[in-house]
Amino acid sequence: MLPLAPQQHYGTIVIVGGGCYGSYYLRQLGRAARAGALTAKRVVIVDRDARCRVAAELSAENPFEVEVAIEEWTPFFDAYLDGASARTGSDAGKPPDAIVPSPLMPHLMYEWLARRARTRWPLRVVETRPLDAPSGIPWQRRGGDGTQYVSFAEWICPVNCIEPALCPVTRGERSWSMPPAVLAATDEARRNGRNLAGPVIFHCQHRAYGVGMFDTSDVVAGDALVQRVAQAGAVEVLVGTVSHCHGALSVLAVGA
Repeated sequence: MLPLAPQQHYGTIVIVGGGCYGSYYLRQLGRAARAGALTAKRVVIVDRDARCRVAAELSAENPFEVEVAIEEWTPFFDAYLDGASARTGSDAGKPPDAIVPSPLMPHLMYEWLARRARTRWPLRVVETRPLDAPSGIPWQRRGGDGTQYVSFAEWICPVNCIEPALCPVTRGERSWSMPPAVLAATDEARRNGRNLAGPVIFHCQHRAYGVGMFDTSDVVAGDALVQRVAQAGAVEVLVGTVSHCHGALSVLAVGA
């Protein structure tokens, strides 16, 4: 019999979107909590629609405090992440906060980093620049906002796949992982003469019962990295929100 994984403890878990994905993640977190796999002080689901699926299905039987924040994602994360950044160092010893992204969301964490940079340096040009297609990643598309969407899957993945060691589609070992590929893409760009710092990687990993997330502290640390590398002058920073198989990559450019 395999040993049980250690129980995970969280402060606030933020779920992006209150539709079909958000309602699934909330149910699974509840099941995980009842099974003793994790604890959370509260779970916040962010959706602009007061009639979203989570709000319609919400019950008092959840094993943690549940809040539905009826708000656009941008102002929510401005307040939430700005607050987390201001508390840096004061939350030592407390359970971490975490963010559960939606597969259909824009590159929200990158967008917050860009807004922070514009606020920090109002007289410097802060913009998104395209990333040359990295080598070794088979599927790539560039979005209209300059985001480079990348994937190791050239097939349709099962809904809510947790990216196990054995791929459920190929039936073989999953020999790929996006974070090392993003590191390699950064090195490749530097060899080609680009002044590219980072990368800042937000790695969404399966935590429990089919729910993937990354820690809020990772986003705050990414903002600190941007601030540090841009203090000396003009720089570009590669930012990626990724899982093992898929990702969204953006280049944040801060002028002199």
